[in-house]
Amino acid sequence: MTGDQPTPFSVETEDRDAQLLVRLRGELDLATAPEVEDIVLPAARDGRHVIVDLRALEFLDSSGVRVLVAAHAAAGEGGGRLSVVRGPAGGPVQRVLEISGLEGVLDLVDDA
Repeated sequence: MTGDQPTPFSVETEDRDAQLLVRLRGELDLATAPEVEDIVLPAARDGRHVIVDLRALEFLDSSGVRVLVAAHAAAGEGGGRLSVVRGPAGGPVQRVLEISGLEGVLDLVDDA
């Protein structure tokens, strides 16, 4: 059988003083969302500026959308900030952000 295999999911974090950069690779879905949530939500609640980089993400489902929305809310409650680095223009991740209406809610940026 031939075909492209999905990139294995990975999370890479980088502490930058009051910022936490979270780079996601692969697929953010029901199976991987809890791992991201466990990293992002506490930092957002602690008043940090959390930057979630979606540029290497290949797939985003409603579980991943839920994590982004929860992180946005946690940042607001904790005095922090959430920024999301967009996926490639026209790509499936960017399309999910558009369809879900998150483009008007989240702080979307082009670079970390």
